[in-house]
Amino acid sequence: MKKFLFLLLISSTIFGQIDKVEPPFWYAGMHNPELQIMFYGKNIAQNEVSVSNKIVIKNIHKTENPNYIFVTIDTKNAPAQEIIFSFSKNKKVAFTQKYAIKQRRENSALRKSYDASDMIYLVMSDRFANGNPNNDSDKSVTEKEDRKKPGGRHGGDIQGMVKNLDYLKELGVTALWPTPLCEDNDKAYSYHTYGQSDVYKIDPRFGTNEEYVKLSSELHQRDMKLIMDYVTNHWGAEHWMIKDLPSYDWIHQFPGYSQSNYRMTTQYDPNASAIDSKNCMDGWFVPSMPDLNQSNPLVLNYLTQNAIWWIEYANLDGFRVDTYSYNDKVGIAKWTKSITDEYPNFNIVGEVWMHDQAQMAYWQKDSKIAAIQSYNSYLPSVMDFTLHDAFGTVFNENEASWDKGMIKVYDNFTNDFLYPNIDNIMTFVENHDTNRFNEIYKNDFKKYQMAMALLATVRGIPQLYYGSEIGMAGDKGKGDAAIRLDFPGGWEGDTNNAFLKSGRTAEQEKFFAFTAKLFSWRKTNEAVHFGKMTHYIPENNVYVYFRYTPEKSVMVVLNNSSKNQTIKTNRFQENIQNYKTGKDVISGKSYNLESDFSLESNSVLILELN
Repeated sequence: MKKFLFLLLISSTIFGQIDKVEPPFWYAGMHNPELQIMFYGKNIAQNEVSVSNKIVIKNIHKTENPNYIFVTIDTKNAPAQEIIFSFSKNKKVAFTQKYAIKQRRENSALRKSYDASDMIYLVMSDRFANGNPNNDSDKSVTEKEDRKKPGGRHGGDIQGMVKNLDYLKELGVTALWPTPLCEDNDKAYSYHTYGQSDVYKIDPRFGTNEEYVKLSSELHQRDMKLIMDYVTNHWGAEHWMIKDLPSYDWIHQFPGYSQSNYRMTTQYDPNASAIDSKNCMDGWFVPSMPDLNQSNPLVLNYLTQNAIWWIEYANLDGFRVDTYSYNDKVGIAKWTKSITDEYPNFNIVGEVWMHDQAQMAYWQKDSKIAAIQSYNSYLPSVMDFTLHDAFGTVFNENEASWDKGMIKVYDNFTNDFLYPNIDNIMTFVENHDTNRFNEIYKNDFKKYQMAMALLATVRGIPQLYYGSEIGMAGDKGKGDAAIRLDFPGGWEGDTNNAFLKSGRTAEQEKFFAFTAKLFSWRKTNEAVHFGKMTHYIPENNVYVYFRYTPEKSVMVVLNNSSKNQTIKTNRFQENIQNYKTGKDVISGKSYNLESDFSLESNSVLILELN
């Protein structure tokens, strides 16, 4: 008996056993029938692989690391079923592995995604609400909960989001974007979870994979959508594959670490040196985030299948992709196209943090600018950072000049022609990486009203950052934690519960009531979703524009001056046309469009024309 156990131990050491299988399961009837399965275990590459049920193995790829085998099978016309992989040595089966191919949801490929009719709410997952205090710390991960530490884990989780979905519904939210929820096992400062250590597993401090699926289901029951914050550019240094790389070129090495120069212009600059372009794209974002090599087909396929797996498994409605323009330029385009080939209506917005419209438009699908260089990113949507830049200064510029005041906002829209799909860009006044709007403007409610009215009525998909709607502020100059504060009422024992009207202060309720009324109205008016826009050069720091369809028209009048202004309606006759009155959607007051009217300083009207 002892001899038998000894031989079994030796056999296990030589032939290997399976520690991980990724993707953990798959789905029948996918557009791309080829599935590449990664098997990981000690010396597993010493084995030969076969599979049951007449499934065809298209390719077996072994890397320099004997702990990996990548097996590609053809699932075309294969029904949902369980198949068995056999691992053999010297024609003898050493061990087997079951693998499930599951049934897809009906019409999964044609799922509807988010668009300009939506309002997206961005949540800093660790800081929104602690729905389950029992998971604040977990023995399987290093960093434990410490709410006293600004950059520590505070305990926000998926259950906290589920618990407050009705609050979001009341606010007018139609899509939820939580910051990444997959496991991040960094020893410190792991709460932001952009340095992931397992991309098939929800971080246990947020909950479980099953709870993530429940979040998706609960959103859909309320006619709301779930957007995953996906990271293609890097993983965390604690990722289990980084600790045992499948191949040297799985990540970019110089050898070892070299930081990105962050000069994204090198990706299309015809005069850029090769070394500068390489250092931007291949350099690491920070030392704790090894840079993934999307030019390696194994890496690219792994990331593609992981993204598709989450879409199917959690029934996702869209992606936001972190640091999109730092990825391998060719590789990320292939990744994006693979997903949109599988899901033709699926929206993906990429973070392209630049300050020039032409440079941002370059990254949107079918860009004529990028076509000059025979490039297409296939990325449906980008983020409007130039509008964000204007939001951060313009409302402190009460006196207009050639390049200050509302002309900044006007000028942003004059370059809309550069984008191939101007309706499909994300607009925002702030996010989890920028200074808080209410910090910049010292919680000036009038300035908040102007900004939100603008956000709600211009082209694109508006995104609201959690807490803005109750006046939350925070100075980025004091560190990222200052702009990622805990939402009041999200933790047991909070004296101020801003999730409830009865728990909000008078100031919080003022902000919330306005925001909820504005974005609840927005859901009902297609003119501000996909209507055309005509705007007029600002005069006296007053900006006037119209959003309209053949059936509806909305007139927005924004007085960014410190003085009351008279609005001379005859100037806008080409858009007013035969409309006689306009009703302000916030106050309910009607305005006669056949005569001039007065508008208070630092105020805004959103007029539905009748």
